[in-house]
Formats: sequence, structure tokens, C-alpha cells
Amino acid sequence: MADTALLVVDMLNAYRHPDAEELAGNVADIVEPLSELISRARDRDDVELIYVNDNYGDFTAEPSDLVHAALEGTRPDLVRPIAPEKGCRVMTKVRHSAFYATPLDYLLSRLEVEKVILTGQVTEQCILYSALDAYVRHYAVVVPKDAVAHIDTHLGSAALAMMERNMGAEILPAAHCLT
Repeated sequence: MADTALLVVDMLNAYRHPDAEELAGNVADIVEPLSELISRARDRDDVELIYVNDNYGDFTAEPSDLVHAALEGTRPDLVRPIAPEKGCRVMTKVRHSAFYATPLDYLLSRLEVEKVILTGQVTEQCILYSALDAYVRHYAVVVPKDAVAHIDTHLGSAALAMMERNMGAEILPAAHCLT
């Protein structure tokens, strides 16, 4: 059992959507710190690594389908360093929050997780809503500011401020997570 879960949200992305170019530029900035954080999580027995990704409306998609589509997308360079390894926990979601209509809360309770570290994209959307849902479920929330990507700079900054102020989230560099 682990008291911490590292959640990698929506990083399996083919970048074929209207705001993909702007988002991809910001994702490029987080790939290295996120990859290092994922690597540290994989090396620890007290941290659960869980990928939660949008199914993009495909309710037949298996996790391997999402990985394959992302690696075949327009920016495989953003996916390859953070892609889940075989046997890794991957679940799909249908809306913004990693908790909405997913078994995530049940899994975290079975694993006796008390703290979630939210990483991935998009800060002002899926990360913000997942943080709120984690908070209302009484999980401690940590958001490594250099391991989340935004579309809009101002909204991304506002979302981080809201998570810190309204949800008690710790906002810190990825290098300070899992120390």
C-alpha cells in the first residue's frame, strides 16, 4: 500500500485538436521534469503511478490504443518520454476530472492513498477540476507547477492560485515532490 499516488493526466494526446499547437508548446516545457518525476515514482514502493486519460469519445479504446494513437500523433516527442510502461495502471475518463465517472476514487481508497500529486494537462481545465474533486474527497493535493501544462498563461496561473488558496494544494517544483 502507498500513501501517495502520482496521477499523470491526459498526457496521451495526439495533438490533433484546435488548440494543439499552443498546448504542445507548453507541454514541451514540462516533459523533462515530468519524466524525471515519473521515473522517481517508478523506483519507489510507497508511490502509486496512475495514468488517467481522456478516451476522446472512443468507448472501445483500450489503454494501449491511447498510447499508440498518441505515439502516432503529431508530437510523439512529447509522449515517448512519459508513456506508461507495460503493466502500469491506466484508466480512461470521459470528462475533465480524473475522478468523474472513473474508478479512481475506489482504487485510491483500496491502495490507502492519502495524497495525490497531479501532473499533466491542462492546468486550467482537467488539472483544476481533478484537484477540486480530490480535495472534496479529502485527499491532500500537490501540484508540481513545472509538471503541468496550460493553454492560456493567465488562466493557468489563476488555476494554480485557486488550487493553492481554495483547496490547500501544495504548489511546488517537481524536483521537490517525492523527496
